[in-house]
Amino acid sequence: MFIKKIPLLILFLLISAMSISQTTEKTFLYAGRVDILQDNKAVLIGTASSISFNFTGNECTISLQSIDSWEHHNYVVLELDGRYAGKYTVQKGAPQSFPVKVTSNKKVHNLKIYKGTEATMGNVLFVGTTAKLTSITSKKKKKIEFIGDSITSGAANDPSTIPCDQGEYFDHHNGFFAYGPILSRNIDADYLLSSVSGIGIYRNWNDEGPEVPIMPAVYENLYLTKDNSKPKYDFAFQPDIISIAIGTNDFSNGDGTKERLPFNPEKYVSNYVNFIKMLYKHNPNAQLVLTNSPMVNGEKAVIFENCLNKIKAEFDTDKSHRPILIFKFKPMTPSGCSGHPNIEEHKIMAAEYGPFLKKLLNEK
Repeated sequence: MFIKKIPLLILFLLISAMSISQTTEKTFLYAGRVDILQDNKAVLIGTASSISFNFTGNECTISLQSIDSWEHHNYVVLELDGRYAGKYTVQKGAPQSFPVKVTSNKKVHNLKIYKGTEATMGNVLFVGTTAKLTSITSKKKKKIEFIGDSITSGAANDPSTIPCDQGEYFDHHNGFFAYGPILSRNIDADYLLSSVSGIGIYRNWNDEGPEVPIMPAVYENLYLTKDNSKPKYDFAFQPDIISIAIGTNDFSNGDGTKERLPFNPEKYVSNYVNFIKMLYKHNPNAQLVLTNSPMVNGEKAVIFENCLNKIKAEFDTDKSHRPILIFKFKPMTPSGCSGHPNIEEHKIMAAEYGPFLKKLLNEK
């Protein structure tokens, strides 16, 4: 058999290209709703979405940029070698460099960059790093997706940088310390947050009508908006559990100035049922858990629970999926900014909910 000889220079270039390709694939790990671009750039979109890498040496810099049509600053959280390394402001405008210095004697270090704010508060572009990168591998873990609103997003939970009575709404966000990420770290699970402040199943906090971007209308879009020019979400995550905590805004009275119709249980249940069918289409093997809200109390809490029971009953005879479960958070009077739970209260929610989800994961 005749084998055509390949010139040594071409062969060397081919091998080099393969090596670079293989190295690049293992250089960065992405988690959450992230838009991966060319040249290792990536847009951090959803709450607590992240990019991580390993590096050698005692220091490096990372370059980040706050990007959106609504130009303003944004926030990231850094985790260095498994330890919380602070919340940082990413100013609007040109890319901004952030120095990272290491104090430990480890030969290889790990840096994780988390988006502190949520999808609708603008996006953070990872432009690059000066780090001396080494390969990184992901450990196979059980996976949980948390679908929800401002509570799930960790909105208004952190006034450590700017006090509650100052700044903008998003200045007090810290998705790293939302209950989902906290409990996921506690039980060693991977997580994805698909959450937006003010969002509901059939109406949002202060708006209702066919044009309102409710969760069923935005969930299939990567950027969690109704902007169809943006990429669709690929559903590659395939969670073992999907936790849904939506209803606080459907029950809300809004700001009191816009016309707000009474809560409609039938519409809430109908939209929720159709949303679950959408979730099953994309995640056929997931275990669904529906939760109440610690911020919905009194008569509304009773109506809320009745609605969840009706939604569950709609799928009780469906043998093609695991039975839907309901989890009830204890009532809470939140003490964070603008009437939201603070970080300590998110830790309480994580302590309540974590053992329940861990038991489910162990059963799967």
